[in-house]
Amino acid sequence: MILLVTSSQRRAECGNALEQVLGESVEVCETVRKASSLLRSNEYSAVVMDDPMVETEGEALESLMNHLGLAVPVYVNLAVSNAERIGRELRSAMRRHRESRLIAIRAAEIQLRSEIRDAVTGILLSTELAMRSAEMPAEALEKLTAVCALASNIRVRLENVN
Repeated sequence: MILLVTSSQRRAECGNALEQVLGESVEVCETVRKASSLLRSNEYSAVVMDDPMVETEGEALESLMNHLGLAVPVYVNLAVSNAERIGRELRSAMRRHRESRLIAIRAAEIQLRSEIRDAVTGILLSTELAMRSAEMPAEALEKLTAVCALASNIRVRLENVN
C-alpha cells in the first residue's frame, strides 16, 4: 500500500489516478502529522509527499521520516506532475531501494559466512591440538573427536553454500 500525503483539493482524484497507474492501493491523508500517525500503525511500501506541503510542515516532517520504516519516500509536486510521471518516479525509487536492500543482504551474508568460517576454523584447530595431547583421557578424546567431526561437517556445508 502507498501513502499519499497532500493537502490538495484533488487528493482523492490523485490517489485514484495513482492506483490506476501503479495497480496498488493508495491511502490518502491531508497532513504530515496524520501521515506520521498512519506510519506508526500501518506498513506502506512508499510514501508520496507533495513538495509544497513538505515545505510548510517541516517540523512534522522529521517525525514522519522517523516512522517511515521500510517505506520509500518520494517527493513530488502534484501541481505540475501527472500520475504517470509520479508512477515512473515511484517505481524507479522503489527499484533502487530494493536493489540497495539486496546489496546489503548479500554483504551481510558474506560477512556472516566469513565470521562462521573463522569460528569453525578456530574450533577445528583447537580440537586437533587438544587431541594430540598425550595426557588426554579416552572419554575426552572421544568427545573432542565428535566436536572435530561436527566442525568439519559445518565447514563442508559452508563451502557448498558459496
